[in-house]
Amino acid sequence: MLTILPAPDHVAAYRLSQTLTGEDLDAIMADINARLARHEKLGILADMTDFTDMTLAAAWKDARYSLGKLWELRRFPKEAVITDRGWLAGFVELLDPAIPFVKVRAFKPEDYEKALSWVGDIEGGPNA
Repeated sequence: MLTILPAPDHVAAYRLSQTLTGEDLDAIMADINARLARHEKLGILADMTDFTDMTLAAAWKDARYSLGKLWELRRFPKEAVITDRGWLAGFVELLDPAIPFVKVRAFKPEDYEKALSWVGDIEGGPNA
């Protein structure tokens, strides 16, 4: 299940709960594309505190969309993951240096506002 969270327009913020579906991924992709039409750069925030799984259709759409954006990584300078799962926070730490042009950080649920502020603070601004 997907909830689009309130955030500055240059921040795409989502709460992913229980099982993510293909329709959820369609909504995420549409939201990101609309924001990219208005801004050169976006921060991405994913609250995965209650996330448990994704359908095969969602996984396929996510993989295809992500691969299609590989040449645009500079447009996503910061990505924040909200989680209370140590293994996921550790995975984010491992992933961070592996993704060029993108800084990825994990935050605890109680640090949501800090994460939102961090992900929205884009060097040069969202239209640089």
